[in-house]
Amino acid sequence: MTSHKTVQTMKPATAAKKLGVYLEATPAEFQDGVVTRGELTALQADPPAWLLELRREGPHPRPVVAAKLGVSIAGLARGGVTDALTTAEIDALKEDKPEWLERERATQAEVRKESVRIKERNAERATRPRS
Repeated sequence: MTSHKTVQTMKPATAAKKLGVYLEATPAEFQDGVVTRGELTALQADPPAWLLELRREGPHPRPVVAAKLGVSIAGLARGGVTDALTTAEIDALKEDKPEWLERERATQAEVRKESVRIKERNAERATRPRS
């Protein structure tokens, strides 16, 4: 018997998420079709011009915007940012430094510091001999 391999496909929204781009900004043929694992791998290995442009200029999805601003996705929402932003808009926010952005960056820094503290504490506990 020969085994038939089925081609794994994904919805365009899933592929866009894996590529780190905003689905609504992708070409219509990308949005309307399905993407195979092979196609996704090819897009990642040798991105076409439209993908390079989207990654460089945007609009970027919220997880990318949050990472570029150094805040959480929830922090974006608290700051009133609910839509995708272009690189120019992100740069303008960084330059303007609105109060909400500074506050959310400080919150994010505290969260990271606390995560490191907990990780170190757990590592110390793991190496301590049990009595």
